[in-house]
Amino acid sequence: MRLNRSGVWTTVWLVALTAGLCAQSAAPAVRPSQAASQVPTFRLQIDLVRSDIVVRDDRGNFVSDLTKDEFEIFEDGVKQAVVSMTMSHGGRVTNLLAPPPAPPPEGIILPPTRRTNDVSGRIFVFLVDDLHLQFHNTVRVREIFKKISKTLIHDGDQFAIVSTGTSSIAVGLTYDRKRLDESIEKIIGGELRPSDIIDGPANSDGPTEVRHRAHVAFATVYDVLLHLEQVRDRRKAFVYVSDGYHFNPFSDARMGLMDPNSPFLQNSMLRTINDLDKSDGNTILGQDPVARYQARESGVFADADLARELGEVTRAANRANTTIYTIDPRGLIGQPDIDQAVDPQQWNNFVRTTQDSLRVLAEETGGIAIVNMNDFDKGLKQIDADTSDYYVLGYYSSNPDPLRRQRKIDVRVRRPGMSVFFRKDYVFRPVLTQR
Repeated sequence: MRLNRSGVWTTVWLVALTAGLCAQSAAPAVRPSQAASQVPTFRLQIDLVRSDIVVRDDRGNFVSDLTKDEFEIFEDGVKQAVVSMTMSHGGRVTNLLAPPPAPPPEGIILPPTRRTNDVSGRIFVFLVDDLHLQFHNTVRVREIFKKISKTLIHDGDQFAIVSTGTSSIAVGLTYDRKRLDESIEKIIGGELRPSDIIDGPANSDGPTEVRHRAHVAFATVYDVLLHLEQVRDRRKAFVYVSDGYHFNPFSDARMGLMDPNSPFLQNSMLRTINDLDKSDGNTILGQDPVARYQARESGVFADADLARELGEVTRAANRANTTIYTIDPRGLIGQPDIDQAVDPQQWNNFVRTTQDSLRVLAEETGGIAIVNMNDFDKGLKQIDADTSDYYVLGYYSSNPDPLRRQRKIDVRVRRPGMSVFFRKDYVFRPVLTQR
């Protein structure tokens, strides 16, 4: 007997189709109103946006008598309605929008008081960027941190300290000053020397070790800021101790574009090549216009990469409502060490770029940069004042584009002659809730 395969599968398909039709006919009809009710509804949840604001007069003194109506806060050019306002002055936190206290009973006269909340104390995170701290400045860096311990840390303040390199420091938030003192003794600078950079390996992006160290430092900072984002209603300061960053330092010396007979340091291998070219009567590499053009182009891309990575850090800090204060322990910088015979022009460019990187981190987050100065006490006192005396304004964003991620903030004070310090922007993270 011969089996007709096509007939068997046709029969099976018909049986399945019949069963499916029967099942569909047996299913109850869904009313339009029921179908509409089954459509999921998504709602966009927007949290209260808070921003720390410091206002000073023309003498540099904190202005503590401002009212809500004297502040104007804008997001992407749109004025926002302030719904919360607190002020911290001398360590005392006051809710300026709280209702006045109930009138006292007759016959009892009490002095006027301001209502305070239970949120006091500050949070400091100290970064020891030992990957970008000179070894011979180790003692100076330790002294700066001892001054930080005496000047910045007060009763009720929490602090954490972390390093980026071989100092191996990782202390979580604590009130115990002994943990800070123990960490200070571990600090050791491990920055690359100019000779290490000039004679070290490089690719089209510049010195590979320089990039690697910067990425390690930025990754450490970014991780800390992600944790700080979870902390609310506290003044958060990130004290960033580093010599700064430059992605394409000493480019002419590294690429052998200087005169082979120059007394200043340059790549030893390329110097030998240049000497051979000169002895053969060929064109000296340092005079090759194509090589110089490539060096300039490499520097342009390196500067753009550095700006992009600094922008990532400042956006993370603004999202966490954390102010960065940078400290350059090199102080007033002159010429390089005698044993590091770096070309003065290239050295000055290196110093300027590293200092500018620290300024960007501070200025874009509303902080200050203590660079190119030896009076660290003055700078630390200013940081203490900034983190002790400030306003916190809160608003619910009425941005016309609710899904816009990066948002610019502008704060103005109607009273003339005031200097206002605040974070410039933040990155919005929308949260979709389903109902």
